[in-house]
Amino acid sequence: MRILSLDAGSSSLKYAAYDVAEGAFAPLIAGQREAPHDADGALDAIAREFEGCSAAPPAAVGHRIVFGGPAYVEPTHASDEVLQDLERLVPLDPLHLRSQIDLVHAVRQRFPGVPQVLCFDTAFHRLMPAVAKRLPLPRALGAEVQRYGFHGLSYEYVLWKLGEAARGRVIVAHLGSGASLCAARHGVPEDTTMGFSPLGGLMMSTRPGDLDPGVLLYLLGPGGQSLHDLTELLTHHSGLLAVSASSASMKTLLESSATDTSAREAVDLFVYQLTKHLGAMVAVLGGLDTLVFTAGIGERAPQVRARACAALGYLGLRLDEDANARNDGVISAAGSAVTVRVVPTDENLMVARHTAAALS
Repeated sequence: MRILSLDAGSSSLKYAAYDVAEGAFAPLIAGQREAPHDADGALDAIAREFEGCSAAPPAAVGHRIVFGGPAYVEPTHASDEVLQDLERLVPLDPLHLRSQIDLVHAVRQRFPGVPQVLCFDTAFHRLMPAVAKRLPLPRALGAEVQRYGFHGLSYEYVLWKLGEAARGRVIVAHLGSGASLCAARHGVPEDTTMGFSPLGGLMMSTRPGDLDPGVLLYLLGPGGQSLHDLTELLTHHSGLLAVSASSASMKTLLESSATDTSAREAVDLFVYQLTKHLGAMVAVLGGLDTLVFTAGIGERAPQVRARACAALGYLGLRLDEDANARNDGVISAAGSAVTVRVVPTDENLMVARHTAAALS
C-alpha cells in the first residue's frame, strides 16, 4: 500500500510517500514547497513526482492537522462531518487550520475515493495532567478554552526514535519556524510551552510567544489595532522578524549578528527565552536526564544549542564542542550528567504510521 503524508505548516508544505508492507515504510518520494497555501500547485508537483518514479497513485493520504480542539484526540478519517466540525475551529488557529482543511478538499478532487486520515498535533498532549491543561479563567467560557500543546507529532516521533533512551526525564526542544518545548517522563508528556494556540510559549520566527494580556488590551484600545491587524501582527510580524527588523531566519541572523546589532538582539532574546522555558520544564520534571534538540534551528544551529546548554551547567550538563559543531546525534561530553541529543524529526513518517494503523 502506498501512503502519501502531507504536512502543511505555517511556512511550507512538507510531503513524503511510503510503500508500506508488513509494518515497513519504504520511502518513495519526499520534498518541501515554500507555498503551503497553494494546494493545487503542490498536488500537481507531487503527482509529477509519483509519475517520475513510476509509482501508482497513493492508496491513502495522511495529514498533519495542527489543531484538533478537545474532541479529536486520535487519528480520524476525514469524513464530511469531521471537516465541517473542524471549520468551527478555524478561528482558534487560522495560521494552520484553514490551509490544512483546504488541502484535504484538494486531495479529494485530485485523488477521488482515496481515504484520508487526519493526525492531530494536539492529540499527543491529551495525556498531560489536568493541572497542566487548565487556564485560570471561568469554566463558563467552555471546555475549548484550555491549554492544548502543539508539535505533538514531532514529539511523538522523537520519543519513539529514542526508544529506551526516552525512559526517565526528557525535554524535547522543537525549534523551527514555530518553536516549543515538551517535558516528558517515561515517554508521557507532563507539560509543554505552547498552550491554547500556536502563538504562545517561546518566541518564534514571526510569532511572539507568551505576552502579557495587557499588551493585547492596549493594542486593541481606542485608536489602536483592529482585530484583523492584531492577528496579522501576532502571526506574521512578530518574533525574530520583529526584533531584528530584517529576517525571520535564525541562520541569517546568526550570520549577520557580528555586525548587525538588531540581529544580535533577536538571537539573544530567543536564547534567553529558550533558557527560561527550559528551566521551567526542568522544574516540572524535578531534574533532567535527556535533552533533545530537533527541527530546523534545533538540528542545525550549534551556537543556539551551545548557549542553551551552557545555561544548564548547574545540572551537570557538559557539551562536547566538536560533536555539537558537527551536529552529531549525541553532543554531550563523556561524563555529562545530562545526555544531550540531536534527533532530526520526521512528522511525515509518524503521519504515515498513524494512517496505516487507522486503515487497518
